[in-house]
Amino acid sequence: MSDSAILLLGTAATIGFVHTIIGPDHYLPFIAMSKARNWTVRKTLWITSLCGVGHVAGSVILGLVGIAAGITLNRLEVFESARGEIAAWLLMAFGLVYGAWGVVNLVRRKPHTHVHTHADGTKHEHTHSHVRDHSHPHDNKKKSLTPWVLFTVFVLGPCEPLIPLLMFPAAAESWLVVAAVAVVFSVVTIATMTAAVALSFYGVRLVRLERLGRYSHVVAGAVVFLCGFAIQMGL
Repeated sequence: MSDSAILLLGTAATIGFVHTIIGPDHYLPFIAMSKARNWTVRKTLWITSLCGVGHVAGSVILGLVGIAAGITLNRLEVFESARGEIAAWLLMAFGLVYGAWGVVNLVRRKPHTHVHTHADGTKHEHTHSHVRDHSHPHDNKKKSLTPWVLFTVFVLGPCEPLIPLLMFPAAAESWLVVAAVAVVFSVVTIATMTAAVALSFYGVRLVRLERLGRYSHVVAGAVVFLCGFAIQMGL
């Protein structure tokens, strides 16, 4: 393997790590949803890994098709930008809808008091909420669309540095180098995502947030929305 190929592989690993760490959208949605929906660490990391695979696979496939078909880098970048716009809007929409559901669920859970007057004139107060304590959905009890919504968003979300910085230069070497670059970038990106989520998973559980527990769905929706908004604004 040539020196330039080795340099490309090192660059792939470095960019895979850096672009994941500086992009909170790669891990914050999973942390927020894990807390809100009481996912286990195993389920959280499985969903994160699945979304990571979808995230890198979209750009890898697009890059391979572009190289094979001789599509110019500018046209591929335009397509990648359009994918990023769609992913950002979907992330914002999902966060908004999920947060709104959280608000509705919160209001329905708020206990309130009814006063009942009996025939003998005595009064009786009865406090309750319109949702039973254990009637809220947990992902370990029933199927949820949340993981698949996140997966769809991440499939559409592009890995911006992969095609222009790695795959096209690698194509000047050989298809073997292209494949090696794609694998190294993908493995490092997915590993960084899962590591960041794992560390945050245990870190969040060390902080006592009992008072905020009832607002977890609202907070999760807000976090997802803000991640999408940050992508949309190019932050």
